Amino acid sequence: MRRYGILLLVAVLFTAALARDALDGWIAATDLPSHIVDTSTEVRDRDGVLLRAYMVADGRWRLGARPDQVDPLYISMLLAYEDKRFRDHNGVDLRAMLRAGAQAAISGRIVSGASTLSMQVARLLEEGSTGKWTGKLRQIRVALALERRMDKAQILTLYLTLAPYGGNLEGVRAATLAWFGKEPTRLTPAQAALLVALPQSPEARRPDENPAAARVARDRVLARMVQAGVLTAEAHQAALRAPVPSARRAFPALAPHMADRAVADAPDARRHDLTLRAPVQRRFERLAGQVLQGKSRHLSIAIVAADHRDGEILASVGSGGYRAGPREGYVDMTRALRSPGSTLKPLVYALSFDQGLAHPETLIDDTPVDFGGYAPQNFDGEFRGRLRVSDALRLSLNIPAVRLTRALGPARLMAGLRRAGADPQLPGGRAGLAVALGGVGLRLEGLVQLYAGLANGGRVVDLRWRRGARDNEQAQRLVGPAAAWHVGHILSRLSPPPGARAWPMAYKTGTSYGHRDAWAVGYDGAHVVGVWIGRPDGTPVPGAFGGDLAAPVLFAAFERLGGAPVPLPSPPPGALMVPNAGLPAPLQVFRPRGPEARRAARGHAPRLAFPPDGARLPVRQEGLTAKVRAGVPPFSWLANGRPVVTGARRREVTLPDPGRGFLTLTVIDAEGRADRAQLRLD
Repeated sequence: MRRYGILLLVAVLFTAALARDALDGWIAATDLPSHIVDTSTEVRDRDGVLLRAYMVADGRWRLGARPDQVDPLYISMLLAYEDKRFRDHNGVDLRAMLRAGAQAAISGRIVSGASTLSMQVARLLEEGSTGKWTGKLRQIRVALALERRMDKAQILTLYLTLAPYGGNLEGVRAATLAWFGKEPTRLTPAQAALLVALPQSPEARRPDENPAAARVARDRVLARMVQAGVLTAEAHQAALRAPVPSARRAFPALAPHMADRAVADAPDARRHDLTLRAPVQRRFERLAGQVLQGKSRHLSIAIVAADHRDGEILASVGSGGYRAGPREGYVDMTRALRSPGSTLKPLVYALSFDQGLAHPETLIDDTPVDFGGYAPQNFDGEFRGRLRVSDALRLSLNIPAVRLTRALGPARLMAGLRRAGADPQLPGGRAGLAVALGGVGLRLEGLVQLYAGLANGGRVVDLRWRRGARDNEQAQRLVGPAAAWHVGHILSRLSPPPGARAWPMAYKTGTSYGHRDAWAVGYDGAHVVGVWIGRPDGTPVPGAFGGDLAAPVLFAAFERLGGAPVPLPSPPPGALMVPNAGLPAPLQVFRPRGPEARRAARGHAPRLAFPPDGARLPVRQEGLTAKVRAGVPPFSWLANGRPVVTGARRREVTLPDPGRGFLTLTVIDAEGRADRAQLRLD
């Protein structure tokens, strides 16, 4: 008898082993559904705040979520209510199954379910039903297979991403954004309980369609949490008094143009981290909408703000509203080519200062002039005679700006724009004197980048809108520090527009030909902001001036950046702060120069014999040796626009040690003719 018992035990164990092996083989052979879930593309700001999300291909909001992105209270409530042994079972909770079966047998109906979170994930992955036993068996098999191939955190992540919350909402992050208007990182007990209850019957319990059912389900979860020890009695009572949301909130849709640009730039990425600041972007978009209220329904607006110290764009508004209509709100006007009007004049003056052609105290003529058939006029048709260069810039006079451009050469002005990264586009392909007055195509972003270089002490700033590694290479120079500071100092003395709060900034306005574009660009010690107002189709806006339309918006934008104003910098060591009488003779009065004058005096104009343009030289204590050929003495020598030797009659001089870095060396002869070289001293 004892022998038969042993044989029976062996047979049972052998059968159990075969069953176990068969079960293992059955689970191993499971054809798992893909657990690579398509989630919504997200665009976030510099701090991780969601700016905009895009629906997945089937029109659902499905935002990925990991357990560490969700309030721990919600996780505790979810496990206590749905699957309290989730951390311990292998995908199937046998105790829960036996309990549910016994309750059903006694009551004659289903009293409680036995689906684990792993089984629910299996159903969500296959979008299967739970009613028929074949469907339940399939869920068990997939759940067991999932548990073998994934850890608990991965399975919980799938649930947090796929669980339905009514309508086209999937995942806990989509639910909290739609029902509470926030991310799920911090939830109240009432909010967490509602999120636990909704996936069980997402359509019947939708808060916006059946708030009573949603409240009953939420309160049932809250009661269970007290029994499970997750909530105290006091927290339970407080949660019961909390209202249930009655409407679904819109998903964040900040910076729509920039978001579209990021997605088009990297279409395969599911997350895009931008340099924008969500609070600033929100305030700027609200400002843009307010500006257009009561104005022509065809008018649009664009605003760009950046930190000129590191080049990061903080806000970018492409229109007054991202919608179809007469304003063409879908068009991103920060990237549209337009005529910049007078906003290029600061570059003309900065280059002139840097090349030794003029100084803010230099006198220049504002008189009728004709350059081979091109006779520029001032905006008011008046002439002011001889005046200081600084006043000519402050008054935004056209004739002095064209005189300086002629001396510089339009090609040098275009080269300056390209060096600044502004990407100018010439309509005819060849630069003429009209470039100084806006006869070139420029984007608002490019104009802001140009002014960022002036604000940054003349060093080129590359604007960036995507977070990432910065380029550590030394930025090239647009102009020297002294020239950049002089321009900023002149523009900082302009009065603010009527009604605007005074702000320590340098700014310039502009109006394109035919009143098609109104501009205002300005900077303080940290930020640079550009504003454009006009019609996207390029139609004139009668009576539109940059000073009237765009300048007040510029000042309002600075107020909305947040924080206290950052003052403009003090003058650099190279800034020459003297009255007109203290200037070298060639700089006291600007004399007309240009290609014809240079050709006529080519044999006599001064030429730098040493050092050559582009040279890289070591710094020497005894100073820098320089030599000049031709020209009429005495000579004036300038380093980065600052006179260092004047009245020199010898053609070889030793200049004071200018220090390490980039240097623009200029020599001017008695006739006002000049030559210059760009150097680097190590």
